[in-house]
Amino acid sequence: MYNYSLHSQINAQLQVAGLDLAGKDNAFYTRFIANLAPIHDLYSELYAQHPKGREVFLQVIQTILNAYMNRSNALKKKDLGKLQQEYWFLSNDIAGMSLYVDRFCGDLKNLPLKLAYFKKLGVNFLHLMPIFQSPAGESDGGYAVSDFRKVDERFGTLDDLKTAAQAMGQENMYLMLDIVLNHTSHHHEWAEKAKQGDKKYQDYFYMYEDRTLPEQFERTMPEIFPESSPGSFTFVPECNKWVMTVFHHYQWDLNYTNPAVFNEMLDTIFFYANLGVDILRIDAPAFIWKQVGTSSQNLPQAHTILRLIKQCVQVATSGMALLGEAIVAPKEIMKYFGNEHFTGKECDVAYNATQMALQWDALATGDTRVMLAAQKDILPKPYGTTWITYTRCHDDIGLGYEDSTIAEAAFNAYHHRKYLKDYYSGNYDYSPAKGALFSVNPKTQDARISGSLASLCGLEKALESKDKSEIEISICKILMMQACSFFVGGIPMLFYGDEVGYTNDYSYLNDIGKSYDNRWLHRPVIDWEKNKKIDLKGTVENQIFEGTKKLLSIRKKLPFVADLKNLTWLNPHNIHIASYLRAFDDKRIYCIFNFSREAAYLTWYAFKEHGAVPSLLYDHWQDKNYQVGYDHDYLIVAPYGFYLLEMR
Repeated sequence: MYNYSLHSQINAQLQVAGLDLAGKDNAFYTRFIANLAPIHDLYSELYAQHPKGREVFLQVIQTILNAYMNRSNALKKKDLGKLQQEYWFLSNDIAGMSLYVDRFCGDLKNLPLKLAYFKKLGVNFLHLMPIFQSPAGESDGGYAVSDFRKVDERFGTLDDLKTAAQAMGQENMYLMLDIVLNHTSHHHEWAEKAKQGDKKYQDYFYMYEDRTLPEQFERTMPEIFPESSPGSFTFVPECNKWVMTVFHHYQWDLNYTNPAVFNEMLDTIFFYANLGVDILRIDAPAFIWKQVGTSSQNLPQAHTILRLIKQCVQVATSGMALLGEAIVAPKEIMKYFGNEHFTGKECDVAYNATQMALQWDALATGDTRVMLAAQKDILPKPYGTTWITYTRCHDDIGLGYEDSTIAEAAFNAYHHRKYLKDYYSGNYDYSPAKGALFSVNPKTQDARISGSLASLCGLEKALESKDKSEIEISICKILMMQACSFFVGGIPMLFYGDEVGYTNDYSYLNDIGKSYDNRWLHRPVIDWEKNKKIDLKGTVENQIFEGTKKLLSIRKKLPFVADLKNLTWLNPHNIHIASYLRAFDDKRIYCIFNFSREAAYLTWYAFKEHGAVPSLLYDHWQDKNYQVGYDHDYLIVAPYGFYLLEMR
């Protein structure tokens, strides 16, 4: 609904800024007016009753205006190019890698020197894990930020970051950085002022005089790290108060019921946008709104905040997409894309953590029924949004899919999850996997799984035993797992080291700041002498690198594997095989994956159930043609083998 007074206020602020509303700034003005009503309405949902609600709203408008005015002409031009592509991040041409700068190449000054390596592999999108100032020994891998605008000296300087971003831009590469919206380090300026008794900054956090409200919160809030950081509140002796610390005692949760906190963090979002960030990864968005009597996760107000951020970003820095790092149950993940009037208008990107975990489920069991049963929960993703698809990342592997999904596949949920945990953590002698259980809850025995892609696929044990056949099998597993995630729809994201088969790194045990967290198992320090082996034909490193490179190259040749909401899972004619169809117009590719240690047989009838019936199929992986046979004949899929069969 048109709001005359609001429109007049915005016009007044824009005129003071001296913008050319009829000329070069017209597109910004048009976006602002078009998004003004939803920005106001979403803000009002949260803060209409707050004593400073109206005052801070005007500050929010000024923050949006300042962000646009501070944006370089080069970035504005890039914004326009992305808008002309509509949903630029759906493209099959984008392939990413996530990395820790210090562990990958030392510091930001060295990063531009590695761009040729990424180009050789086929990666044109980098996610730099947290690089902003974070206290040594209390960093949570960089997610305990003490200064949102200062690069930690371990990585270099802000100027080094700008130089690296510029070098990436010259190579047409995309950049993703993290923003930690949920909390700060207890060494952040706001926290330090709160400790000193400053009421303004105490209101930036959930701080209480006694345990009354903390105990009410904790009755319904699950513990995130029950082993290393039990409870959700920490006593602060400097001010004799209790502060909410959902993750670790050194991470203070920000209080978004205070509109000033929202405006401060919105301004930080724009600071990152104007560094040249293409996708901003919002860490732990499920936690950003807390309420007594609830789990304080996935609350409606958290979605309202994300939608409000999206609307503001669309106005000022329209080329930047938002990723919501919501590693939650499948049905909850879908909500982060938005629903009802905001379908597709919340987060542009999310992690397909469900599919990732389902692939590990299938690899351990050799049975794809759980994977197929879960697809109904993740297929409804709206057009215009996309996934990050991956096999491993910096984090653990959670088994968060529904018990009912496991039951549909005829398994007992408790025993099935126990089997997976035992399989990957080494409790079964016959398992080739070498991982560890992370964050075991002693009350429920819930746990997640740590370990590198290579070690979980059996390469570490195979190398230790020098068993050539097991080494080859583990390489097959690695490439099959990557292929399944690369082609399922979304932006494929490698985790650094996986492209050359790095196994678990146990050096973290000697670092007091890391030894309590076994996720450092799969966060290696790159040995560039080892990486040179990618050019030595026949080495493990060469086989995995070249295989990964080939998969990315195939994907970039096929525009119809872009995320066009064109994924169809094929009927399960063999429980060991997962297969899906990617189709657009008259183009089709059938992606077939065998999760079993034995050869598997797939009836040719599987290729005849969805529209046009192919007669000839070309396998991009083996560069070989296949004639589609009779229904009683079979396509034979090698152990841990796969096909990428395009209809010809």
